[in-house]
Amino acid sequence: MKPRTAVAISGGVDSLTAALLLKQNGHDVMGVHFITGFETRFMNQQDRKTRHPHHHPVVDKMKIMEDQLGIPISVLDCRKEFQEHVVQYFITSYLEGRTPNPCLVCNSRIKFDILLQYAKSLGAERLATGHYVQKHMDHDGTAHLLKGDDPRKDQSYFLAFLSQEQLMDACFPLGSMHKANVIKIAEENGLKPVTHKESQDICFIHGNSYVDFFQDRNILFRPGMIIDKHGKTIGKHNGLHHFTIGQRRGINCPAPNPYYVLQLDTTNNRLIVGEIEDLFSSVCKAENINWIIKPSSFPITCSVKIRYHHKPAPATITEDDLNAATISFQTPQLSVTPGQGAVFYIGNEVIGGGWISRDA
Repeated sequence: MKPRTAVAISGGVDSLTAALLLKQNGHDVMGVHFITGFETRFMNQQDRKTRHPHHHPVVDKMKIMEDQLGIPISVLDCRKEFQEHVVQYFITSYLEGRTPNPCLVCNSRIKFDILLQYAKSLGAERLATGHYVQKHMDHDGTAHLLKGDDPRKDQSYFLAFLSQEQLMDACFPLGSMHKANVIKIAEENGLKPVTHKESQDICFIHGNSYVDFFQDRNILFRPGMIIDKHGKTIGKHNGLHHFTIGQRRGINCPAPNPYYVLQLDTTNNRLIVGEIEDLFSSVCKAENINWIIKPSSFPITCSVKIRYHHKPAPATITEDDLNAATISFQTPQLSVTPGQGAVFYIGNEVIGGGWISRDA
């Protein structure tokens, strides 16, 4: 007998098609959806104040999905938890001069933790999502996270912080499929998504700039000085939240060669800039590492992805302690950014990941 499977329904084509495929394959399927408090396209101001998910406008959208799929969809109010675990992490990272990746946190702390436990409380044995990744189980029960077959849609990077236990309870029906085929299946079966947001979008920004996000929350950044790599003051900035590592736009300091952001010095409210060659790094540190499959010994040779759109680069990882490591790249990498996730691959398999730290 196939296990009862809950599908995380976002309202997009991927999650809808994942649910459809499981149902067609004879699985006992139910849907679950979590409210973040940032569903601005479905909510008004009064809706944001209520803690009653059954009165939330998103519930009406989920009923449309229920009718299309022929399965029940339960709605979980995660506004408090999403604010604590994801939004506050995002804000704190920026205030500390790091560039956050909230999707990495949301997948491990919300979807495959709080939402998974909620699904289990409803009788489900596992949680399926529309991620383009694959999972392989060994005979001994060890779970392996693999890249999705569609190289343009592979989302294994975003799941690198799942624990072995979370991965064992996960299901990825789209892992062997290409996006074009998923869209075709949805159209042939009359599935009409209520949102077209891609999974890698930051859901609580909703197309606004980071500047607007902070200003809306009365988080104010002070103007400060722009300093070159030699310590010379060359201009002024309007707030460090306008910048990220590797950025060229907005520095507005005349020079023979363009300036690029090298560091956000939040302690002294300074923007440190240099030339393009100064952005290349051969070594970086990773902290708070999560091992899905921990190597038996170090150092190891693998490939490391330092942001979602980065091509994994050959590197050697040396363990510093249980939760930290040094990453040495075979060739220098551009814009190694503190706060981003460094994800470790051996072939097509994700073995773990950590947060890039400031210390080189």
